[in-house]
Amino acid sequence: MDEIRKRSEIPAEDKWDLSALFADDGAWEKELDLVKAMEGELASFAGRLAESAETLCAYLEKMEQTNFRVKDLAHYAMRRADEDTRDVQGQAMKGRFMSVAVSLDAACSFETPEIMGISDEMLEGYYVQCPKLERYRRYLTDIRRKKAHILSAAEERLLAASGEMAQTPSEVFNAFLNADLKFPDAIDGEGKSRPLSMSTFITYQESSDRALRKSAYENLYGTLKNYSNTSASILNAQNKQLKFFADARKYDSALEASLDQNNVPTAVYLNLIDTAHKHLDKMHRYVRLRKKLLSVEELRFYDVYTQLVPGVDKKISYEDAKQTVYEALAPLGDSYREILKEGFDNRWIDVYENEGKRPGAYSASANAHPYVLLNYTGTLDSQFTLAHEMGHALHSYLSNKHQNPIDSDYVIFVAEVASTCNEALLMEYLLGKTTDKQERAYLINHFLEQFKGTLYRQVMFAEFELNIGRMVAEGKTLTAEALCGEYRRLNELYFGPDMVVDEEIAMEWARIPHFYFDYYVFQYATGYSAAIALSRRILAEGERAVADYLGFLSGGCSRSPIELLKAAGVDMSTPAPVEQALALFDKLLDEMEGLVG
Repeated sequence: MDEIRKRSEIPAEDKWDLSALFADDGAWEKELDLVKAMEGELASFAGRLAESAETLCAYLEKMEQTNFRVKDLAHYAMRRADEDTRDVQGQAMKGRFMSVAVSLDAACSFETPEIMGISDEMLEGYYVQCPKLERYRRYLTDIRRKKAHILSAAEERLLAASGEMAQTPSEVFNAFLNADLKFPDAIDGEGKSRPLSMSTFITYQESSDRALRKSAYENLYGTLKNYSNTSASILNAQNKQLKFFADARKYDSALEASLDQNNVPTAVYLNLIDTAHKHLDKMHRYVRLRKKLLSVEELRFYDVYTQLVPGVDKKISYEDAKQTVYEALAPLGDSYREILKEGFDNRWIDVYENEGKRPGAYSASANAHPYVLLNYTGTLDSQFTLAHEMGHALHSYLSNKHQNPIDSDYVIFVAEVASTCNEALLMEYLLGKTTDKQERAYLINHFLEQFKGTLYRQVMFAEFELNIGRMVAEGKTLTAEALCGEYRRLNELYFGPDMVVDEEIAMEWARIPHFYFDYYVFQYATGYSAAIALSRRILAEGERAVADYLGFLSGGCSRSPIELLKAAGVDMSTPAPVEQALALFDKLLDEMEGLVG
């Protein structure tokens, strides 16, 4: 971590191979022009969808084919842009693609109003007259359930045309945070300068060197504070555009508008926050334990990620991490692991950080195969991130394989289930391999950290999103003062009296990209809860549970997310999975306290 390499210095085998999408940028450019020309073909169906079953089916076939090609264009451009956010060519390609995508959306804006205009009786007759239309029944049904929120053809066209503009807050945030913003070097306990970036910050916060943690923490948040008004304006713009679209479509709130896209009741979101509030005592108990084990007079937020159990932490090579993940996922069967190995061996993954590379990690579902971005650092957390992102990747792979393109993209609500189930199985595997008391304490602490970070922290983020959305709905402006005040209040609530809530942490909202993902983060917590339940069922019941789980992974969006999870054995319409997960958290705390004395 002393030096961040240029992308050209990373070996080819450690970088993803985009040639499965397009041979080169030139081939992408040619396909972009061809797809752009399809805009006229799609627009030619305007005013005609109700004329016959055959016409409706022909339009849906053309739309599905176009979207299939658009998907590859999107993934190539986005992956190129994320390799190096400073690369002019990659950013230009991303911008050109977005323009074409918005134009295609606008060309198809007649679709929903016209489909809404077909009576139930007529549409049922169409299915009989044109059996090929059955392929699109789920798609048509999902559109028609939103009838109260669909506008006229002209209004839909106007909203579609504004789509590119609506992306501006997110684009500005990413460019500002990842490409333009520079941070002073962090200084370690020996007085040595260490390069500080959004990626290295996380690594430094995990360090046992408290001076390094403190320096990185203060330098990053101090820099963000210097631009607090800019950051607040960007986040305010994001929430204003969410309110605009929610109001335009006659939703009661931006939250309802967001969740309705995935057919998830707002009660799931609100119940999650309520359930977490009822169990904040467990989070406060963990904070007290952390303060005790670190032997500090004041527990600071730069103490939140460092290891509690010394002498066990070790560097894990990427090759070792892959092998361990492969072995840990044996309960999911040979067919699952064959796909996993294919991804490991055929450059689905962009492994290491390079200058300008987007921080963090993700999996992206292209047609040929998924692509996974990592910034692998050799820590236990990096190994878990590999398992996590490959969970996403295999979910995408199986849904693409078993569903028609129009039904293959699973909705966000279930997105974090497969990734977190992989993590839970990895943890069980690692715990099952050790009899050493200290190593077991180390692993249990990592498990506890997952609960803290994936459940409690994400619920706190979700509550922050909910509250600032309500502020905007009330006509308030999200100033830096208002955002910092609310974020500080929530940190005091969730971390409890044993944590010093300082001015720096009040700026953390300014570095969280998920606040631009439209009420996304609550699904980390619901997904984690579902995954804990599923992983235990897989380990307890074996083949039957695995078959149900693989059915879920292969389901895409063929059914509602609540129904898909019920079929796999988890009912997220109730608080039960969250309650069960937090009961496990409590049990792990008991064991941890027993191990460390």
